[in-house]
Amino acid sequence: MSAPRRFRLELGRLLRGRVTWAVILLTVLSPLAGLTVYRPIASSSAGQYVTSMQGMYLANPALAGGLIGAVAFAVLTAWDLDRVKRGGMEALTDAVVTPLSAAWTRLGALLSLSALTQAVTMLAWLPWTAYALGAVFDLGSYCLIYMVFMYGALPLAVLLSAAAYQFTRRLDLALLMSAAFAALSLTLWSMKWQLCWLNPVVLDISDDFSNHRVLASAAWLRLTWLAALAGLWGLSYLCLRRYGKGPLGSFRQNARRVYRPALATALLVCAGFLYTGQPFLDHSEPEFDYNFLMPDEFLDTVTCSSRYADVRPNPATGRVYGTAVYQLINTSGTQQDIQFRLNPGYAVTSVRANGADVPYVLGTREAMNQRGLAVTLPADEEIELAIDYGGYPQEWNTGGMVMGDREISDAYMALENEVLAPILYDVPQTGDTLPAVIDLTLPGQMTPVPFGPAEAEPLRDNGDGTTWRVQDEGGSSIIFAGDYVREDILAENAGLTVQFYYSQKHQLIMEAADAAGSVRRAIEYCTQHIGPLSFYGDGVFKLIENRGGGGGYAANGASLANELDFTAQNLGDSSKGGAPEEVMLHELIHQWWGLGNMFDPYDEDGAWSAEGLTCYTTYRMVKEFYGEETARREYVERWREDVDNYYKDFYVRHPEYLAALPEQYQADIANSLRSVRQYSEMPLKILKAEELVGGEEAMDEILSGLFNRELDWMYPYLTYQEFLDACGLTEEALTLD
Repeated sequence: MSAPRRFRLELGRLLRGRVTWAVILLTVLSPLAGLTVYRPIASSSAGQYVTSMQGMYLANPALAGGLIGAVAFAVLTAWDLDRVKRGGMEALTDAVVTPLSAAWTRLGALLSLSALTQAVTMLAWLPWTAYALGAVFDLGSYCLIYMVFMYGALPLAVLLSAAAYQFTRRLDLALLMSAAFAALSLTLWSMKWQLCWLNPVVLDISDDFSNHRVLASAAWLRLTWLAALAGLWGLSYLCLRRYGKGPLGSFRQNARRVYRPALATALLVCAGFLYTGQPFLDHSEPEFDYNFLMPDEFLDTVTCSSRYADVRPNPATGRVYGTAVYQLINTSGTQQDIQFRLNPGYAVTSVRANGADVPYVLGTREAMNQRGLAVTLPADEEIELAIDYGGYPQEWNTGGMVMGDREISDAYMALENEVLAPILYDVPQTGDTLPAVIDLTLPGQMTPVPFGPAEAEPLRDNGDGTTWRVQDEGGSSIIFAGDYVREDILAENAGLTVQFYYSQKHQLIMEAADAAGSVRRAIEYCTQHIGPLSFYGDGVFKLIENRGGGGGYAANGASLANELDFTAQNLGDSSKGGAPEEVMLHELIHQWWGLGNMFDPYDEDGAWSAEGLTCYTTYRMVKEFYGEETARREYVERWREDVDNYYKDFYVRHPEYLAALPEQYQADIANSLRSVRQYSEMPLKILKAEELVGGEEAMDEILSGLFNRELDWMYPYLTYQEFLDACGLTEEALTLD
């Protein structure tokens, strides 16, 4: 019987089985778990589960489908492979088809069944997902996310279960081994992105921009484990029982054809290379070495008068190529060694001084997501130093669970500092400022947004893209790029024009939430009552929406606003406000409480955080704009109701029972209780402090003083004790009745 005919018969037999259809039905329905009980995508709010639309309605279901579907197919595989043995038909089937040929046929049929089941699942969920996602739905993203996050797990489970059964020839042991390996992925390996084969670490998914690196890293994980488990299956294939021999005897018999063990070994070696050669994370030392970022002293014989960079990102590959040129002055009259810092994923192809090649050494040490480049300058006084560089920008391994900060795609680019171009390490600038020019070539639909006062102007049209010129200054630059819409907002009371950049995909939501009006009102109110932000520019302030997942920061004339602040779910988060505009105000106030003034991120148990002051300030703004009755009804009464329920909560009154629960339940309950304390209890305490200190004007003066206080850079966080001291109150004085 030919192999194709055996395959058709085996697949047809599988499709006639009741267990098979039960597995298919369970797998097709499994994405429901991602909408209800299994939500691996991180929430952007402590008050309730809030994430991006694609995270909520696409990634979570796909990840849940991969987890449940893999378990179902692992069980089906072991059950089906044991069928002949259970029926006592081995002697008969072995006489018709050799065990080696039968193993290939059964594996091919099971893998084909998994692919068919995945296709049915994607077709079944397509209409609902398109409806739920609305304007942010994209068919390409839908297919990629389901294929990588869900289907990537199914063949791995089939290979694992089949290998376990072929090694042991026992159904119970095969299921036990598969369960143990799955448990490792869900527990000890759950936050190690290269090991969690069953449940890949995915903490954020973008609606507005792209998920190139997230999907690429998950696909790399799947490919690594596919090679590893295929190699493991190859070894188990050699243990298939023949001629009445045991596993070792059968191994010696089956391994006589050298290509069989050679292929299995090659697959395992390939998996090892994929594991060690992953391109996404650097190999920085775990210790923070800030001296690696900034030297103790600068050279006194070499200075830099200007710099230029011609940067050419390749969105198809996620790589960046460029040429950086530095105008240097060497007053020593001798050769000088200077240092640069660049991204660990970059290579240097040439270094030229005044057109001639010069020696350079690319360091092997990696720290703080950088590595060094040492260049030997000639003795010339005036030197034009050109460096050709490029590669796949790597992310810092300390945040290895979060991919996307170094995104380079045709929808979004984050070209920050050493990702954009090498940075001079120990060479000072010649004058008070260091002029910089960056030419950046982008696809035609992308708009660059320099972070800071610099502006981008189109330099030339390349047919398939545009080269933009950015006139900047300083030793490094930051440029974001995407399909940005720019809205200019005049905040008269603050004396500012706010340039608000956000994704074109989000335009309808921004208009519905009156984003422009919210930005103006928040900036005017907070500037007047709290104080101007230290990173306001000279009459112009850029507020830039960036891709979710990374942290926010601010500098002279610009600040980032995370895209997760503006999702439809977040704008409907009742813990932050009663209407989308109020939630928008809440997120903008975090420019003052959370970014303008930081709070200790390691204080996870207390109620004191940026949220308390932000909720209180939102209440005050709503009170001023919409009246006292609205503010009292939508904020104060809800806070009191939440706090009353909190104090009545069983686990609050009996914490000893909380400690007795499993860790995951403890974490879920603790997060819920902590959010009530941060979003409701603390605003009520601040409101009580307002009454005790003499009213709103007195509280404004106190908060303004705290906001504008002189920072201790060893511990720059605003503490609860500082707030109490500024109010002249004790912690007991703010105990709620």
